[in-house]
Amino acid sequence: MPQPDVSPAEDSLILLGLWLKENNYGFVTVTPATHQRVNARSPVAEAATLCDIFGWSRPFRRDLLPGHLLQRLERDGVVTRNGGLLRSTVRFSTLANGIYVHSAYPTETADAVFFGPDTYRFAALIKRTIRARVPRGGAIIDVGAGSGAGGIVAALAMDAFSRLTLTDINPGALPFARVNAALAGISHAEFLHGDLFAPVQGTADLVVANPPYLVDAGRRVYRHGGEKLGTELATRIVVEGVPRLASGGVLILYTGAPISASGDVLWNSIASLVNRSGLACEYTEIDPDVFGEELARPVYSSVERIAAVSLVVQKL
Repeated sequence: MPQPDVSPAEDSLILLGLWLKENNYGFVTVTPATHQRVNARSPVAEAATLCDIFGWSRPFRRDLLPGHLLQRLERDGVVTRNGGLLRSTVRFSTLANGIYVHSAYPTETADAVFFGPDTYRFAALIKRTIRARVPRGGAIIDVGAGSGAGGIVAALAMDAFSRLTLTDINPGALPFARVNAALAGISHAEFLHGDLFAPVQGTADLVVANPPYLVDAGRRVYRHGGEKLGTELATRIVVEGVPRLASGGVLILYTGAPISASGDVLWNSIASLVNRSGLACEYTEIDPDVFGEELARPVYSSVERIAAVSLVVQKL
């Protein structure tokens, strides 16, 4: 399946990503709280390096980028004026040998596309699971793909695959996913706008998903997991995703689970769905305590902690 033609702005992002790789760019994107703390050490500091510009989202002088590249980035809105300086509207993160573009810090808009510590854990989970369970080849669906990192990591780990489909309800995510697929050298993928599996036809040998899992007052797409203390989307992915699996197919879910005195809210919601004949299920707590600052909010008054969890379901 041919990759759709990219827009001029997307083409500029591909060019920039390749240029950054040629210049040995490397940046591990941290949580927003850590990002804020690091930048607050020198709140008026100008960028001095490529990581300052495209990682830490700091303002920069024109002479830090080649003139021909900067002219193109300004033309396509990748770089904008920030007082007497300039600022990138995107960030680039590196993961293994790949480079991925996503929204600049701070990710405050409703359609922001996020990449951070959860992405790194998700990618590691995908690679571990593929080595253990998923045969070479087959069709892949990354549902709620965001930057597309999950589907891209899966496609590269499987080496040979028949179809890669990346979906997102946020139309602003699909341009990033197209760019990142191109930067990874993946030319046969489809990028579909819609709610979870709604735009997808047929079954898959591998479904991967890293849905948001917090209750976000601003209802930002990358952060808000819906009702049931943010577990609604993850539950829907299991309910709608398991029927999409081909025989032997695997669903890999990485998300967060609020833990209260009555137990794991997510597991209580999905246990009866996955513990049944014809399915093999593995549910693992990866990190016992993430986003602890959220517990100060009234909506989490009954929650003792939020855990990062993984669910791997295989159709036998």
